[in-house]
Amino acid sequence: MADPTMSPLTQSQPNVAASTTLRCQHHLNLENLAPSPSSSEHVNRLVNSNHYISPSRPIYSDRFIPCRSSSNFALFNISMPSQSATVGSSPGDGGKEDNPSAYAALLRNALFGPQTPDKKDWGTGAARRNIFRYKTETRQSMHSPFPFGFDGLSGPGVSNVAIKAPRKVSRSPYKVLDAPALHDDFYLNLVDWSSHNVLAVGLGTCVYLWNACSSKVTKLCDLGNDDGVCSVGWAHRGTHLAVGTSNGKVQRPSVSQGLIRWTLRGFIHIFYFHKEIWDASCCKRIRAMEGHRLRVGALAWSSSMLSSGSRDKSILQRDIRAQEDFVSKLSGHKSEVCGLKWSYDNRELASGGNDNRLFVWNQHSTQPVLKYCEHTAAVKAIAWSPHLHGLLASGGGTADRCIRFWNTTTNSHLSCMDTGSQVCNLVWSKNVNELVSTHGYSQNQIIVWRYPTMSKVSVFVMIA
Repeated sequence: MADPTMSPLTQSQPNVAASTTLRCQHHLNLENLAPSPSSSEHVNRLVNSNHYISPSRPIYSDRFIPCRSSSNFALFNISMPSQSATVGSSPGDGGKEDNPSAYAALLRNALFGPQTPDKKDWGTGAARRNIFRYKTETRQSMHSPFPFGFDGLSGPGVSNVAIKAPRKVSRSPYKVLDAPALHDDFYLNLVDWSSHNVLAVGLGTCVYLWNACSSKVTKLCDLGNDDGVCSVGWAHRGTHLAVGTSNGKVQRPSVSQGLIRWTLRGFIHIFYFHKEIWDASCCKRIRAMEGHRLRVGALAWSSSMLSSGSRDKSILQRDIRAQEDFVSKLSGHKSEVCGLKWSYDNRELASGGNDNRLFVWNQHSTQPVLKYCEHTAAVKAIAWSPHLHGLLASGGGTADRCIRFWNTTTNSHLSCMDTGSQVCNLVWSKNVNELVSTHGYSQNQIIVWRYPTMSKVSVFVMIA
């Protein structure tokens, strides 16, 4: 050891033996030196300084390197290293931590967020998620005292996303129309709304039009005492209306009356309307087509094609541009055809009958390509989804009361919902993934459903 009385100039020239001894002692002291808690925290802050995530904006990672804080490694059974195994705690130290699973849940919350499911909650939906993320969504407040998005009030794994308030739907109608002589018949389709906001209603032997913009009511036609209206259907463009009639006969023309009056059996009358004004003087019948032997209770348009279903168990395909009354005949139902609906791409036609059957036809088939027999009552309510290709909804009568969903692309039955009442009609919303159903016996209600959860958005009870 050098003499403390020596000058600095003298200490700068030590002998070789003393220098070697000092270097060996310094090397031994470094190997036996344990880091203090303060020094460990300082080192961790230096190493992990680039892992701090600002809660005010999303953090973008490198183009090819995923962001660790938002990557869900646990979803793919990639376990993270446990700190309890590296700190040096032995299994016998039972008083230091209560439960390793609680620590794992807190660690998962801190690393991946509160919405990451546990291993026991894995499902088919989690397996489809991407393990790597290249963007970290931070929605935490700048003033939150919890850096990992855990507020201390909710348990591990509990999401703090605010629940959206249910949409309010008015319980009272904005318009009530009188409908005298409206037939109380489940198998008829007497109401249809056009794309020009005009409502057509069949009342007895007459067809009336109500313009929703002007509230004007127009009497379109009167079939006479020997006939009746069984169905009405607007074309997609709203310029043509088809009217299906009931039983009748062909009468001889009466010369003394100065006109020829025809009462047609199972005929379909098509009327053309000007787009600008809706007046009885501007309505003109352009064609009457025959082919059915009994009443026509179902109509469906597909561009220039018109499909009609009858009590004679047949479906006729009609091209209004051709001279023939119909171009093809579809056979398959064993009872009256009471429901018809074309898909939005005009490739598939769904038909429902009083034989409790739901059939799907293509554009060129004369036999059904798909047959569904799960309903236990007449299938009148049919609706194609505008949001998902091949998704078809159907509703059964009083003995069935169910709304069933089908995937015609995979030929599979998706789900079933018991409504508790006769299902009369189904309509999909074009803006949101919701469905409206109208019901008869016994609850006489209108229900708005949210698909695919089939939760009720609103229920309207119709008081007779």
